[in-house]
This record gives sequence, structure tokens and C-alpha cells, in this order.
Amino acid sequence: MIYLDNSATTFPKPKEVYDFMYDFYRDHGVSPGRSGFDAAIETGELVTNTRKMLTRLFNGGEDYNRLTFSYNASDSLNIILQGLIEKGDHVVTTMLEHNSVLRPLYCLEQQGICEVTYVPFNKQGYVDPEDIKKSIKPNTKMVVCTHCSNVIGTIQPITEIGKICKESGVLFVVDGSQGAGAVDVDMQKSNIDVYVFTGHKCLMGPTGIGGSYVREGVNVRHTRYGGTGVRSAYPGHLEEYPYRLETGTINVVGVAGLYAGVKWIEEKGIMKLHEEEIKLWLRLRDGLRQIKGVTLYCAESAENRNPVLSLNIDGFEAGDVGTILDVDYDIACRTGLQCAPKVHEGIGTFDLHGTVRLSAGPFTTEEEIDAAITAISEIAAMRG
Repeated sequence: MIYLDNSATTFPKPKEVYDFMYDFYRDHGVSPGRSGFDAAIETGELVTNTRKMLTRLFNGGEDYNRLTFSYNASDSLNIILQGLIEKGDHVVTTMLEHNSVLRPLYCLEQQGICEVTYVPFNKQGYVDPEDIKKSIKPNTKMVVCTHCSNVIGTIQPITEIGKICKESGVLFVVDGSQGAGAVDVDMQKSNIDVYVFTGHKCLMGPTGIGGSYVREGVNVRHTRYGGTGVRSAYPGHLEEYPYRLETGTINVVGVAGLYAGVKWIEEKGIMKLHEEEIKLWLRLRDGLRQIKGVTLYCAESAENRNPVLSLNIDGFEAGDVGTILDVDYDIACRTGLQCAPKVHEGIGTFDLHGTVRLSAGPFTTEEEIDAAITAISEIAAMRG
């Protein structure tokens, strides 16, 4: 299989990730923070070390306990948005967002809790920070913005947006699903109050693990309650982090995989990996733009973007192209709206039922890129 769906989940993972997960869980598959025997203490140390590692990676702050784990970015975004937004608040977001942002905001708006403004993006696929600034009102509570688009790959100007948020006194929440592990992140430089991540994409971890870092001074209300392994006699859920946002036993094997994945990308160099993937993106882009009948979206420049390319072929439904690529060429990709319907409204592909999305990863080869170009060329030639 030629795997070009890394924007959904990176695959394969480094061998070091598989090996570490297996070895660690075989020897330390116990609950951290619940007991005082050696295996439980050692498991707790891995969890703590992973919190520290991710806090450094994002340059979040001094308190690594404010790095909390969840199932994935969607889970954390629900915790963060529902725990920060209050009745009467106004929220600014963008047309680039994934449903992990859009749907929680939609539900809160439908419940009459908040009002939401959706800022458009330009023809190149970027949000203008000035449009964010113009959308801020006296009752604006926060700006929620994706770090990188999962449909068109554009990396948004979060540092400029963060500066505006700080000057305006509103919270800045960044969905880092496509950014964490793909490009450098500096929460303090970019004035980010909450950075949300998932483990199974560019952090090279497994599915089922994600989380967020919440800056000191920002406190998220409880929306979940349960066991923490600490102060069990206390009737209310604990206020301090990480317990404030974590309930029950965390995904230990997921944390182990995340630890190994982050260690791997740090050893390889995040931006070095990024540069190699962008070379592959350019090879793909330049090959596809020569094919008659192929339309590429927001693919003019390789700067400030991830190796994600969306396309359509005249005369074909995106889903049909994906099926042909799978069945006839053994190429895996993603088709449709990619859980980001407003992006497709913006690029004019909503009524076309979306796009064909090809996304390279650290294990993608030039030969695989060339095979994809050949396949798309042959499909386009079927139009007659």
C-alpha cells in the first residue's frame, strides 16, 4: 500500500514507537498514581516525563502539570470550549476549522450560550489577522483557530493572531491537531493560552491519546468528575492540575507511545522532517499541475504549509477517484469534506462533495509520489 493519508493518521509509526509501547506495557501495564509499588511508581514517572517533554516542545510554561491528557484533540477541545465559554460570550473562529471546533461551538450556540463569528480565509488559504481583530467585540471571550488546515495544508499566522488577542484581552485557543510535531510551536512567543494536540498524527504516537496545555492564569471549569487517585475522601473533583482536567485512569500505553514518538521526532528534528516532506509536496504539486483536467486548491506556494494537497479531476466525483486509487493502484488517501465543511465552502468544493486529499509523511518516498502522479494522470485520461 502507498499510504498518502498522513493528515488523518501518520502511518507507519517509527519502529521505536511500536517497540517501546510493547515493552513498556508488558512490564508496566498498571495504573499510575494509585499505588506505591515499584511498577506503579515507574509508570507514574513515564507519565510525568511525557508531560515535561510536551511542555518543553510547546514552550508552554513552568508548570508541566498543566499539560493534561485526553483521548484526542476533539476530546480536549470539548473539555476546553465547554469549560471556558459562558452564557453571553462571543467567540471568534475561522472557516478553516475542523468539526472538532465547529461542532462544540455550534452546540453551544444552539443552546443559547454563546454567539460565534466565522472569519473567512483568502484565495491562498490564510486568515488575515486584521479580520480577526475586526471581529472582536466587547463580549468576545476567545479566538479559536486551527494551527494548520487539514484540507489545504496552510499554516495560519498564529503569532500575529496571538498578539491581537493579547492586546484585546481575549483568550487564544489553538487547535494544534495538524501542527503539533509538524512544525515548531512556541506558546509563549505566540501568546497562546491553550494549545490542543493529538498524538496519532505528527507526534508519531498511537490513536486514543491527546491533550492540551493550559497556560497559567487560565482555569477551565470542570465538565467531568471522577476518580483521580488522589485525596479520595474529598467529595468534589480536585481543582489542581492535572487532576482538574483528567478523570479516571489515563491511557498509559498511549502515553508510552506518545513519549517514544516525541523522542523520535526530536531526535530527527521537527523542521528537518518538515523540509523533507515539503520537497515531496512540491514534487507532487508540480507533477499534478501538468495534468489536464486536474484542479489543485490553495497550492501556489510551499511556504507556511504542511505537505497536504487537495485536488479534483474534471468529470469525476472525489469519492470515485479515491476508490479507483485504492482498488486499482493500492494508494490510500482521503476524500470528501474531511470533517471541515466550511473550508470546502470557501474553496468552492462543498457542492462537489469535497476533494481528493493526498498527504505525505516522514516515511513517504519519491517513488510513491511519482506513482500517485502517474495514477492521477491515468484516471484523468479516462475522461476521454
